[in-house]
Amino acid sequence: MLYNKVEICGVNTSNLKVLSESEKMRLLREMHEGNAYAREELVNGNLRLVLSVIQRFTQRGENLDDLFQVGCIGLIKAIDNFDTSQNVRFSTYAVPMIIGEIRRYLRDNNSIRISRSMRDVAYKAMQVKERLTNEQLREPTIEEIAREINLPKEEVVLALESIVEPVSLYEPVYSDGGDTIYVMDQVGDHNDDKNWLDEIALKEAIRNLNDREKRILYLRFFKGMTQIEVSSEIGISQAQVSRLEKGALDHIKKQI
Repeated sequence: MLYNKVEICGVNTSNLKVLSESEKMRLLREMHEGNAYAREELVNGNLRLVLSVIQRFTQRGENLDDLFQVGCIGLIKAIDNFDTSQNVRFSTYAVPMIIGEIRRYLRDNNSIRISRSMRDVAYKAMQVKERLTNEQLREPTIEEIAREINLPKEEVVLALESIVEPVSLYEPVYSDGGDTIYVMDQVGDHNDDKNWLDEIALKEAIRNLNDREKRILYLRFFKGMTQIEVSSEIGISQAQVSRLEKGALDHIKKQI
């Protein structure tokens, strides 16, 4: 989606203003002092950020105008809740808020029927997640969410997974400009008669990984954490987590 050729909700994206980080901070401070015009400027100056986020969802067949409007709601929430006293870039805080709003919209419009009790647990977990994200300026872990709503971690994971929209096996998970990893590449076959041999080979391959790679795989596939959660946990960027995860999985595949 090219900015200079896209019109969404009647907005010509080629005319969108882009604010510098210092301008954002100035406008945020002015908004907190009661300047309504500053809030409007912040919204208009960050619409390209919304556009960059909704590109992640363009392959789902959703109406881009709808996604753009929902993304703008997430942007406004980020603007209203951002704490200027924290040493964090506004976009770092706003992107997860925008993504969360879009995912919530996609979940609410999911045609698959989920039990009321499980949906209630999932929504409570999402509310707690959003509150903790606002308070801590990072995504909370599953353990933190489960502790807040006083439920077992496994029940929270199951509830959250139940309201995630189905994903195609051919949806790309990661690409570094070379080979692309698809969802199907990370799905195992449990019908092999030699599963026990595969398990031995898998354990041996994991044993040969370095400590950081082992921890990333443990947090991702045993603890059920997202790449953003893992990056916060071990103190590196999400891009680094993706790259290390891909390298570790490639190593395991070659060993097996």
